[in-house]
Amino acid sequence: MSSAPATEAIVATGLTKGFGEGAARTTAVNAVDLVAHFGEILFIVGPSGSGKTTLLSLLSGILRPDAGKVWVGGNDIWSLSKDDLADFRLNTIGFVFQDYHLFPRLTSAENVAIPLILKHEDWNDALAAARESLAIVGLKDRAEVLPVKLSGGEQQRVAIARAIIGAPRILVLDEPTASLDGDTGRMIIAFVKQKILDRNRCIVIVTHDARINEYADRIVHMEDGRIVSANGRHA
Repeated sequence: MSSAPATEAIVATGLTKGFGEGAARTTAVNAVDLVAHFGEILFIVGPSGSGKTTLLSLLSGILRPDAGKVWVGGNDIWSLSKDDLADFRLNTIGFVFQDYHLFPRLTSAENVAIPLILKHEDWNDALAAARESLAIVGLKDRAEVLPVKLSGGEQQRVAIARAIIGAPRILVLDEPTASLDGDTGRMIIAFVKQKILDRNRCIVIVTHDARINEYADRIVHMEDGRIVSANGRHA
């Protein structure tokens, strides 16, 4: 199996993904090469429809590419079996979705515990770990609160707590500030950089919110399915 250097969290080559058939077919991601490093926050930016979220889905094992390869931590993820790919997503990638995806009838702690329950861990142990994860994001006292009683920023932090509970080496956030006001959005991203990022973790953020660009170690710009420019530490 091919492998990438240990400092490289994600290596993508020739990634291509299209949708539709015949004359209606559109290419969302077109022959993209990308490297993301452990110890960095990488932003993928660009206008709506540029292919950002599709690229994120290809990198994180959600969408299978039409062409190209993705190595994560040195492993070719699209050579994995269906079961191994599901295990990869559960154990290696932490997802923070744009709309939080919290279950409304579960408390904050119960929402955060879900990844551990999926790993068949004991319910009480999972809840205890969830409370520890909530403490990391500053929500120790909100563990028994339902999502409807939380602010947008608090819901986003619950989603982050859920994403990090299994200690994934890669954290991906899709438009994490889209539903937040400017100050709250900047607070969330600053928190992620200061408290969640370390040299053994890579964070990839898709955003069109230029207000948070200052928190990126590196920014790649997409247009029409291609990366058109990159800047930052590893550019």
